[in-house]
Amino acid sequence: MADARIARIDRFIHERMAEAHLPGLSLALVADGRLAHARGYGFRDLERGLPMTPDTLVGIGSLTKSFTCLALMQLQERGVLSAEDPVERFVPLALRPYGAPVRLWHLMSHASGLPALAYAEALIRRGVGAADTWVPVATSQDMLAFLHGADAWVHCRPGERWFYLNEGYVLLGAVVERASGLPYAEYVRRYILEPLGMPRTLLEADRFFADGDAAVPYAVDRDGRAHASRYLFGQISSDGGVISSAAEMARYVLMYLRGGALDGVRLASPASIAAMQEPRVALPVRHYGPASPGGPDGEPAGFYGYGLHVYPGLLGGRVVGHGGSVRIATAHMAWVPEAGAGVVVLANGTGYPMNQMALYALAVLLDEDPLRLPFLRVETVLRSLEGIYETYRGTLRATVRRAGDCLCLEMGDRLNDLTVVLVPRDLDPRCPRFVALAGGYQLEATCRVDGDDVEVVYERYKFRRVGRLSA
Repeated sequence: MADARIARIDRFIHERMAEAHLPGLSLALVADGRLAHARGYGFRDLERGLPMTPDTLVGIGSLTKSFTCLALMQLQERGVLSAEDPVERFVPLALRPYGAPVRLWHLMSHASGLPALAYAEALIRRGVGAADTWVPVATSQDMLAFLHGADAWVHCRPGERWFYLNEGYVLLGAVVERASGLPYAEYVRRYILEPLGMPRTLLEADRFFADGDAAVPYAVDRDGRAHASRYLFGQISSDGGVISSAAEMARYVLMYLRGGALDGVRLASPASIAAMQEPRVALPVRHYGPASPGGPDGEPAGFYGYGLHVYPGLLGGRVVGHGGSVRIATAHMAWVPEAGAGVVVLANGTGYPMNQMALYALAVLLDEDPLRLPFLRVETVLRSLEGIYETYRGTLRATVRRAGDCLCLEMGDRLNDLTVVLVPRDLDPRCPRFVALAGGYQLEATCRVDGDDVEVVYERYKFRRVGRLSA
């Protein structure tokens, strides 16, 4: 790759890692049917001062779901099962939303009709010391016990709506086991990892601790302090338990870009790989801002296939991939099938979203303008408005700071605090507009941006920026 593109990616990653206090990160880019670039940033082990490398093992979280679906597609090709099979054929699931059976494809696409029950969230939070809720789920039998009574949480018929359901992927792991006759980890190793040339990718604790290049997973607290933690081996599996490296995951991405084969070894048919990337259930997300496709009443911004997200019309084509987080490690993989290019980003902590790291790198790799990415357009406009503001002759002072995808206008004094949340309505970089809610009414805030000169008009006041926020 050209040095200029690498430098842009490096700068973006370093800046975001510093802001989020991420300990370490690894990146792999694929293009033209090969690994085009790979490197590590920061530390895999802070205490010992060891650097992250493209070969460092890191938890990939929910990227595991695509492995589970790939296994199911392989079993379907062998005639052992069908994506249309009711889950009840393999596990005794006493759950029929509105009387309809939950089929394998419903769980594969997060469309069972059952909202997230947050078993994994509870386990992960307890594991990192963030909460105390204990969910004793070590096997699929435990999951079935946990799901007893979940019929009261059913929201709609299967296939009607997307609800991310980790619990469903635990059941799919059990389906893989019962249809293949092998433990989940053994099946994935034998039929996916070994054929793909991914010998270090794993789910087992003993293999992880025996590896000489495994990253310490860190829980990063709200003050940016990194606390060494541990993976939940045996508790998180077919829904998010795989641990891999950026270099080996690049081979996994190349397999999808090549229609299910790599280096003369075929894992699945082109039809099965295409089926995994077919948009099946709309995600509950829409773009906003000027010239954004799919407004509030327009088309969804993304869809879910089989263990993969699909975003049409992004970066000049479909962007396919998935993100993952187990709180102490985060990951994202993405590729553009039409361009034959992809990216993998892994980090041994959490903070700045990995999907945004990945999409920025992918945009640069494809010579696309990163500002066309919705997240970066929002981030750039909101950052441009942060600062210290004053009214006429400094009679009133306010602070404007970014809070996620909103702005906070703070006008407190020694006696009282007043914070107004400004929600974007139009993010034209020259004249952004926002709305605040107060007393049952909507109040509009408008901005004017002319280089470093910025004004904010809210309710009765006009503020002008007089200073920047301290780092």
